[in-house]
Amino acid sequence: MANWVLKGLLSGIKSSDYPRAGDDAPGVSPGRPVGTRLNSTTAAEQLVARCPTAAIARADGGVAVDHGRCVHCFRCRRDVAEPAEWQQGFEWGAYAGEPALRKLAKIFGRSLHVRFVDAGACGACMSEARQINNPYYNMHRLGIFTTPTPRNADVLLVAGPVSDAMRLPLRKTYEALPTPKRVVAIGACAASGGIFGPSFAAAAGAAGIIPVDVVVPGCPPPPLAILHGLLLAVERKPPSALMSPPPQRTTEPA
Repeated sequence: MANWVLKGLLSGIKSSDYPRAGDDAPGVSPGRPVGTRLNSTTAAEQLVARCPTAAIARADGGVAVDHGRCVHCFRCRRDVAEPAEWQQGFEWGAYAGEPALRKLAKIFGRSLHVRFVDAGACGACMSEARQINNPYYNMHRLGIFTTPTPRNADVLLVAGPVSDAMRLPLRKTYEALPTPKRVVAIGACAASGGIFGPSFAAAAGAAGIIPVDVVVPGCPPPPLAILHGLLLAVERKPPSALMSPPPQRTTEPA
């Protein structure tokens, strides 16, 4: 035990600097495709045809990306004539609709309790969500804590497309949260149904069952993206966008 204490004192704090500063450590984010300008309609049609979840759509001058459906399969980057542009970073959280009028930041300050719900997820999103409690991401330093009961929770963190068996439990969990409350849907499945829904066995994401305030896209979203979503839920970070259109063509000066 003494050796571990000494090692900790010598190595110092190794937690991420986010959100005080960015984090570009290897492996913190896989990045994601964004709207891209293309030179031909054939290239655009190829990208649309290769996307397994219809996240890529034709747009003026190129393709647009629906991040709520993207599963990061890299099919738009590999073995194509014109690959989609790829954006590094992890601040992917976006408002599902209009932000709530009452700000949680003023109510809860730096004390936020989160209840996790696995609504039929494959396990990837929940695995990433568990990482925000480890020493590197260390959500406790931001005043964020987990709770085993929804009656003590401020935020419901939902993963999965909401399978048939989880519709009622999810609704009951949401109703048990005291108000004011927020719902953060993490992953493509919770955002849109992903590759599993809508189907006979799953819904088209959490918003079809309960009100959703913040969506964190990704398959799965990395831990820092989940942290960004939680900080967005209490207005401590600005939002991203769920749709990424191709960039506007710059006009050459005369």
